[in-house]
Order: sequence, then structure tokens, then C-alpha cells
Amino acid sequence: MINVRARLRRERKPAQIDMAPMLDMVFILLIFFLVTTTFVRESGVEVERPTAQTAATVGQSGLRFGIDIEGRIFVDGHLVDMRSIRAVSERFLAQNPDGSIVIVADRQVATGLTIKVLDQCRMAGAQRIAVAAEAPAGDR
Repeated sequence: MINVRARLRRERKPAQIDMAPMLDMVFILLIFFLVTTTFVRESGVEVERPTAQTAATVGQSGLRFGIDIEGRIFVDGHLVDMRSIRAVSERFLAQNPDGSIVIVADRQVATGLTIKVLDQCRMAGAQRIAVAAEAPAGDR
């Protein structure tokens, strides 16, 4: 009996922790958070927004058109033509019927160009359209 105990002590291996299930869980959690995260969509152009006393913070919008100081129109960082705004808006509204559209125009852009973009969005069937503005410096 003494020999059996001595042999068991010699043959005993140290305890090991299997890390594979933990790594599997970490990757599953990572995938879960990536899938459920909503990403901020920007117009893809740097603009100096006009100020407005009635500017209000709006929730995450779906589609953003950016108009820079030179009058170029951008969607998600890609330059688009005035004629394609309606098609882009229609495609967006087909995928997101309750989606909203925000026009982010530089303060130096002619009002006529902003109105043309707004009109194209309305012709596409958009009901929720806004023009981005900032609150005055004292109201922040």
C-alpha cells in the first residue's frame, strides 16, 4: 500500500487550466458587441456650420449630405453629383422607411444650393429632413 501512494505522488501531474473555452467566450462577446454597435455616420466633409438660436440636438440620423465651401456635395466621404442625390435618397429610404436626412452645409454656401439638395430629397419622398446648425457659443 505504501508503494501505491508513492507511485501516485510521482505520477501526479500539476493541474492545468484550459484557456480555449475562455478565448472562445471572449471572441463571441467581441462579435456580439461589433454586431450590436451603431456607428456614427458622417457626411465626410469638414464644414463650418452656421449658428442658430433654435439649434437642437437630434438623435442619430440615417443619411447625411455634406456641402463644402466650394459647393461640392458629399455622401459618406464620396463626391456626388446633384443629379444623383435623389437616387441616393430613394435607395436610403427604401432600406429605412422611417429614416431621416440631414444636410450639413457650410455657412458660406449659397442658400440656393442647400435648397436644391433639400428639394431633391423631398422629391425622393423624404419626410424627415433637417439642416444642421450649431448653437451659439454662449448656449453650449
